[in-house]
Amino acid sequence: MRWDLVPGVFSPLHTASTELFTSWVPYPVGGRFLEIGSGTGVTAVTAALRGCAQVTAVDITEAAVRNTRMNAARHGVTERVRTLRSDLFDALEPGDQFDLIFWNSNVVEAPRDFECTREIELAIFDSGYVTHERFLRNGFERLADGGRLLLGFNSLGNLDALHSIAEGLDLRIQPLAGAKRQAGSFEVDFQLLELAPSRRRSGTAGTGTSPTAAPRGQISSATL
Repeated sequence: MRWDLVPGVFSPLHTASTELFTSWVPYPVGGRFLEIGSGTGVTAVTAALRGCAQVTAVDITEAAVRNTRMNAARHGVTERVRTLRSDLFDALEPGDQFDLIFWNSNVVEAPRDFECTREIELAIFDSGYVTHERFLRNGFERLADGGRLLLGFNSLGNLDALHSIAEGLDLRIQPLAGAKRQAGSFEVDFQLLELAPSRRRSGTAGTGTSPTAAPRGQISSATL
C-alpha cells in the first residue's frame, strides 16, 4: 500500500515500528479504535480498512493530523476516521470511549528539563517519561467495558522506568507480540504491550482483561 508523507511528520520508513505494530494490533472489528500519535495515519487507516466502525486518530502536531486525514482520503475511509489535534486525550469529547486504544509511543526518555526544538522530535523524545505516565494514568478512563489499552514500545526506551510507572499506578504490563529488527549498526527489539490493572485492582476496573505480569516541503509517497 502507498501512503502520502507530509514534511515534518516522522516517516514510517525510518524504523520497523509502524509496520510491525500495525500488523500486530488486534483491531476491534465493528468497534471503536483510538490511535494516539497517529503520525502519517497508517495504523488508524488500517484500523478502518480492517473493519473498525469508528476510528479516532489524534496527534499533537497539525502536520500529522493533516497527513492522517490525507491518507484516510487516499484509501477511501474518511467517513470512518475522525482526526483531531490533541495532546493525548485532551481534545476528546467528555463521553468518548473506545474498545481499543493504541499508542506507538515516543520511547526515548529525555531529561525532565529537555525541550523539543522541532515538532518531529515530539515523535521521538519524552522528557522524564511524563507523557507515558499520563497515558497510563488516564487511558483507562477512556475505555469502554471490556476495552484494552495497548502501547507500542522498543528497546530504545526505558522499560524499567515504564515498569516503575505502572507499579506506581497499580498496573501490570503484558507483552503481546515482539520482534527484533536491524536498525543500521544495531538491533532493536520491538514489543506490543498491554496495560491492565493489577490483580488487586482488577475487581473494580472495567477493562475486561486479566493478563499476567510482564517480565522486567513537498508531499512524498511511501510504500510499506
